[in-house]
Amino acid sequence: MDVILLERIAKLGQMGETVKVRDGYARNYLLPLGKALRANEANKKRFESERATLEARNLERKSEAQKVAEALDGKTFVIVRSAGETGQLYGSVAARDILETLAAEGFNVGRNQVDLNHPIKAIGLHEVTLHLHSEVEITIKVNVARSADEAERQAKGETLTSADAIYGVDEDALRPEDFFDPEADQDGDDE
Repeated sequence: MDVILLERIAKLGQMGETVKVRDGYARNYLLPLGKALRANEANKKRFESERATLEARNLERKSEAQKVAEALDGKTFVIVRSAGETGQLYGSVAARDILETLAAEGFNVGRNQVDLNHPIKAIGLHEVTLHLHSEVEITIKVNVARSADEAERQAKGETLTSADAIYGVDEDALRPEDFFDPEADQDGDDE
């Protein structure tokens, strides 16, 4: 199906272009969300008459997205989660969790604007891309840690996935005597 794009769409085209897309994509996404019109003579005339309004609205949205991008630039957001000693989370951090963290900091971002292909399943510093507008994209850092103290340590560059890093113990120097009392009762009776 041929459609006229009413805004720039990544990997598809610019505003005003007539592009050929699959029927389902047009019927289920582009047309209902007002991102395109069917390419026929009446709609081409309608687009040309509304072109100035559409470009002004697009420019306004882009400038708003640019302001949010400037405010987010260089920020790191801390998310505290439970994790094992190896750094594996007992769950995951999904786009919804990132949105909640951004909202708590006062940033209003839509769920479809967070580009997170796979949920985060380990502690550490992770980069997440936000598509605030079709022409405005920014990368933020998400610091996933077990506690706020560990988040600070990770931000300084420490790796917290071993007992040495977590507890301050050199696990190679531990001996069995460190765990068991060699003079404890060996025969099993409580006397």
